Order: sequence, then C-alpha cells, then structure tokens
Amino acid sequence: MIFLRRTVHGLLLCGIVLGWTGSEGRAADHENGRLTIARMKYDGGGDWYNDPEAIPNLARELYLRAGIETNPDQRVVTLTDDLLFSSPFLFMTGHGEVRWTEPEIRNLRTYLTRGGFLYADDDYGMDEAFRREMKRVFPDKDFVELPFDHPIYHIIYDFSAGPPKHHEHDGKPPQGFGLFHDGRLVVYYTYESNVSDGWADEKTHNDPPAKREAAFRMGINIVAYALYR
Repeated sequence: MIFLRRTVHGLLLCGIVLGWTGSEGRAADHENGRLTIARMKYDGGGDWYNDPEAIPNLARELYLRAGIETNPDQRVVTLTDDLLFSSPFLFMTGHGEVRWTEPEIRNLRTYLTRGGFLYADDDYGMDEAFRREMKRVFPDKDFVELPFDHPIYHIIYDFSAGPPKHHEHDGKPPQGFGLFHDGRLVVYYTYESNVSDGWADEKTHNDPPAKREAAFRMGINIVAYALYR
C-alpha cells in the first residue's frame, strides 16, 4: 500500500503541479501543488450544500491515509464558473431537483471530455433529475453499472461488493454507475449508497464508526482513481 500511495501522490504532483495543456488536456489545479476538491452549486431546489464539512474531512483523510495533499477547504463552483476548469475533481450531492442551463450543459461536457472527473452521490431523491440532466450532457451515452472488479473498488482499499451501503433509505442495494468517454470513466455515480454522508462530522448523522470508516475508504478510492486513470 505504501508504494501505491506514493504512486498516486506522484501522479497527483505531475498532473496538478505541471498541469495539463492543450485542448484535450485535463483540467488542472495549481493551488500550492495541492488537489482542490470542488463542490457543484446548482439550481432546481436540491440541497447541493448539505454536509459542508464533508469535503474538508475527506481532504484530511486523503492526506493522512494516502499522502494526497489536498486543500482543506472545498471550492464551491457553478458550471459557468471559470474555476471549474482548474478543478480536476468535481463533487455533487443532494436530495432533490437538479437543473442545468444550456451554458452549464456545454461547460460540463467540455470539462469532462477534457479530463475533468465528476463524482455524484445521490443523497436520496436526486436520481431522476441527475440522470435526466446527464442525458442532456451526453445524449448518446448511458450509465452502466460498474463491475465489482473495477479498479475504483480496489485501487487502495478493497470493496469486493461495490460501494458500501451507508444509509438505508428505502433498503435497495447500493450501486455504482459510470459514464465513459473514449473509454475513460468521466462520471462515477453512487445510488442507494450515500457515501458522502459518512464524511460528515460524527455528530451530524450519528453513524457508527464502521460505517464512517467504510465511507472514508471509498472516498479515498474514488479520488485516487480519478487522479490515476
């Protein structure tokens, strides 16, 4: 694991510090040579802002467990914000409606096809709206459920049955879906899993330690995979 951690960290430094250039290059972040995780702010009424401590907590664990230097504060961006393109990792969550404008649709498509990565976590109630809006981004692409042997489930920690089940919601099994562009995973979407709730402060949801541990481990895998792919 130590070798893998160093490898991921080295890739982060090569990609983030030096940046990706050209029209097909990846979105790059240059803040102090550290990864900055961006949180998507969107319209429609969904609570994009919930668990504001989740990203800072994940940032801490990324450094402590995987050696990935991450800015402790999340970056809140809209899809028309220029800062979107200096954020290689974009996160979104919520419970309800999501609506993107046409300029936002175009920007997200450009962001993803140029190397950006979106992790979306359904906090229960976002699924229908998110799938609808993503179909506007990529009309010719469909979400596919990732097999349990996909590297995102094993890059640092092993999840032999896919994403962990953090909150029960309506009792359905947790699933992890992906959208691919030119053979590359550009969107990872967890449904009936709610991994990001486990990154919140312990007092927020009063989750047992084992649940929070699994959530942090899965979060570290997602970020590491996004940087490694």
